[in-house]
Amino acid sequence: MSTDSEQPVYGSSLTKVEPFGIDPIPDSERHGKPSSQFFVWFAAGLNFTIMMLGFSAASLGLNFTAATAAIAVGAALGSVLMAVGTRTGVRLGVPVQIQARGPFGFYGNFVPVACINVFAAIGWAAVTVILCGKALAVLTGLPFWLVTLVITAVQMTVVILGSNMINFLQKVLSYVLTPLFLLVTVVALVRGGDAVPDAVSTSSGTVGGFVTLAGWFMSFLVAWLPYSSDYSRYLPDTGPVRRRTAWYTGLGSFVTICWLGILGVLVGSSASSSDAIEALNQLAGPFAIPALIAISLSALSHNFLNVYGGAISVQTLKIPLSRAQAVAVICLLAYGISLWGHTGTEDKFKVFLNLTANFIAPFAIIILMDYLLSKGAVADRVTRLYDQRRVLDWGAVAWGASVLVSVPFWQSSVYTGPLAKAFPEVGDVSMLVAMAAAALLYPLAKRLPPLWLRNGGSEAPVEARERVEV
Repeated sequence: MSTDSEQPVYGSSLTKVEPFGIDPIPDSERHGKPSSQFFVWFAAGLNFTIMMLGFSAASLGLNFTAATAAIAVGAALGSVLMAVGTRTGVRLGVPVQIQARGPFGFYGNFVPVACINVFAAIGWAAVTVILCGKALAVLTGLPFWLVTLVITAVQMTVVILGSNMINFLQKVLSYVLTPLFLLVTVVALVRGGDAVPDAVSTSSGTVGGFVTLAGWFMSFLVAWLPYSSDYSRYLPDTGPVRRRTAWYTGLGSFVTICWLGILGVLVGSSASSSDAIEALNQLAGPFAIPALIAISLSALSHNFLNVYGGAISVQTLKIPLSRAQAVAVICLLAYGISLWGHTGTEDKFKVFLNLTANFIAPFAIIILMDYLLSKGAVADRVTRLYDQRRVLDWGAVAWGASVLVSVPFWQSSVYTGPLAKAFPEVGDVSMLVAMAAAALLYPLAKRLPPLWLRNGGSEAPVEARERVEV
């Protein structure tokens, strides 16, 4: 739904269901402060999946110093990309999934959105529900299927209400989760303190281990990029707001990713179990209850964004579902997957993270470069995103080529490419290769005439853009 009314239909209301889907946010509905983006992404990063990645440093042979440096490098690079992504939302007022029509074409955008955004949203939602369900099952003694059903119902309700409610709860969860994770941090330092000087390993590990760990943390933030403008698109479009939004997003992302990643390293250094949740439960001792509560609540702050972004992606594909229906479908699919895949979570999570990052990273780079390289008035640029005559454009070719170039470097339990096998000491550089290829190919491709421009029809005017049920 879209409106050009002078009076806001949605505004800052917490009780109204969000009336906007993939259509641009009109000026009358722009509201909020740039600082809201700090809480959105700070709360999203207060998540046990980050600790799981830090927990894995031991398997890479990195000592505490090397692991911390790798985490900081990966978090810094990912945070910069997130900062740019949220800035585009303020400027254009549309989700990244719609922005992708610029370089990919109206229908050329369908393949990456289907392969990346929808698939990743369901997968991430399932992984997070599994972790939350395991923590709640340990905490309450209730069966896994029941606690995950409750989690699914809560996140479905909140996401159907939409952007304002999510913004509000992300801020609340930031204040609730921060002291809980601070307590977990203190417990990890005190009870696992003997391991801190030489935590994880007595060696600094290999360059490959460093690159792989940094890549995992960067991948976590890269996975958010397709959703980075979902909430910033509601902010007023002014120069100061754009700049401050970028800073708040980058800071919120970097602080939590580093904090919980390093906390995961500490937990892993003292663990006698290979299961991250069980290891935390053992380490926390009498403080296990608040630690498990923190894990449970953090799943909500993470999944609100996964499900919301996934629903927007479904609408981008022009599937005849309202936003609320898309939310319900994603939540139920994630619930079903969580029942099937709740064993061996850590290994499945790393495989999923690696594979999705290899597709998402070049997709995101192409979108960001198109934003930076494109000229013209904002209204004209946005109108172009809704022009169905632009069937396919060169961004889709650049994306496909970038993914293919990275395949020989893939490194996972599902598939290891020939170059990754030949040079294992280098680590997992597949995502970096895909990003570099996209950065080189797209500026060249953008100079070419449109790949497939359909004759007939007319470009949709700004006031007649797609209107979809929510």
